[in-house]
Amino acid sequence: MIRTFISLAALAASPLAAQDADPQTVHETTLVMLETTAGDITVALETERAPLTSRNFLRYVDEDRFDGTVFYRAMHLDWGDPPNGLIQGGTQNDPDRILDGIAHEPTDQTGLTHTDGALSMARLEPGTATGDFSIMIKDQTGLDAHAASEDPNLRAGYAVFGYVVEGMDVVRAIHASPRDPEAGEGWMKGQMLAQPVTIIDVRRVSED
Repeated sequence: MIRTFISLAALAASPLAAQDADPQTVHETTLVMLETTAGDITVALETERAPLTSRNFLRYVDEDRFDGTVFYRAMHLDWGDPPNGLIQGGTQNDPDRILDGIAHEPTDQTGLTHTDGALSMARLEPGTATGDFSIMIKDQTGLDAHAASEDPNLRAGYAVFGYVVEGMDVVRAIHASPRDPEAGEGWMKGQMLAQPVTIIDVRRVSED
């Protein structure tokens, strides 16, 4: 089963307030470039604020586990100004690529949030995230942790661990790619790309 995000109904939940943070504070990040057949995307991983999730992603990077995988999903939301939604890619449970699931780092602990360009781990239950991730297009703060919710998925939310710093035009181009109306299971039917976009190489980038 593909690790994924909760349904469109969850994304429609009332947005949460942004986490309190000092805008002058600079947190440690690590730059990573995703070279794809649609162009390059550079992301800053939040290695200080989301250390467990960032360390997991960097292990996939350093061991070349993402190289040759694809962006395979584009969720389009029918509210707000388009484009609006997310794209998803990664290892798709390939037994030769995936590592063990990692502990969940909720946004109400990290202070991060699902704003435009955020990277977030796909999962089943909290603690099952491995090598699939999504990139937000527009703010999707309904995916943040919602401590007051009675729904355990909404209460835990999803783990943000970085943000796109260059290449959102590529993200939007992937999101706009044709989708197969028959592909996908359940509420994901129609969200799978007809021609998945290959992730050629993922590597750390020097900040010099």
